Amino acid sequence: MPTTSPVSEQGQQAGPAAAAQAATRSTRGPTRRHDPDVAGLGRPRALAFVAPALLLVSVFLVFPAIWTLYLGLLDYSLTGAGAQALTFVGLGNYVSALTDPQFHRSLYLTLVYVFGSAVIGQNVLGFLLAWFLSRADRVVRSVLTILVLLAWILPGSVVAFLWQALLDRRNGTLNALLGTTDQAWVLDHPMWVIVIFNIWRGTAFSVLLYTAALTSVPRSHLEVARMAGASSWQQLRDVVLPTIRGHILTNTLLITLWTFNDFSPYLLTAGGPDGASEILPIYIYREAIIGGHLGFGSAISLLLLLTNLVIAVFYIRLLRTRSRGQEA
Repeated sequence: MPTTSPVSEQGQQAGPAAAAQAATRSTRGPTRRHDPDVAGLGRPRALAFVAPALLLVSVFLVFPAIWTLYLGLLDYSLTGAGAQALTFVGLGNYVSALTDPQFHRSLYLTLVYVFGSAVIGQNVLGFLLAWFLSRADRVVRSVLTILVLLAWILPGSVVAFLWQALLDRRNGTLNALLGTTDQAWVLDHPMWVIVIFNIWRGTAFSVLLYTAALTSVPRSHLEVARMAGASSWQQLRDVVLPTIRGHILTNTLLITLWTFNDFSPYLLTAGGPDGASEILPIYIYREAIIGGHLGFGSAISLLLLLTNLVIAVFYIRLLRTRSRGQEA
């Protein structure tokens, strides 16, 4: 009478997920030592090639950051006594910003805006659209790609004008479609408006990145998972997502930093009503440019820069952890 070995029973119980993961591991070659001088140029020549880029980074990024730090230490205003004679106040502007209730409110609104429109909205919608486009026929894929890119390539001022026409209280297109009268969407739901506005405007980048990432998933892995009986969800969970995890982290990092510094909601709501949508970039503009308090505005700008730095370091550590896990 034939007997079944314990090894075969475990293989049958592992299911399609284990088969897909085994196929992924089987394609990995032996671990090789990383050679930092891949091009064989040597350190002096390599530094000569990157010197122009380092110069541009220093002029347009490092110097403005140092200048912002310097202005944040001064009582510097566009009008009044602060404009006639600069006064060194040390960390006074930073203490004032950190203890300002309006700063706390703007920081909270910024986190809601970033998390809702970028981390969740653009990320999830961009991946879903890329996943759908990868399985759609050529005509549907071409039409949807054009529509998605159209929202991205239009200037921000034009997009804001289109959304004003869409959400207008009296003659807006949305009120006409819904049959509502005198519904002030921007005044009644300002945060929802700018979150959806940014999702609609910025999802195209995530679609492009995820479309390219999905092409890097080996078809052999998907075929093995499909032959093992894996459903579409299991293929996505056990094959696709682990393969493009690095792309997901890169995309999340970029759109998070861009959204943190996004000023375009000002064109739609101007931070109102009554500061209900005043995210940090708008708050800095109101304090530094409209209010004329350049020293205080520079202090808030540096705090925003430090926040971006913390977020970037967090994502980079996640990427390094993933790289080490693949090399192990």
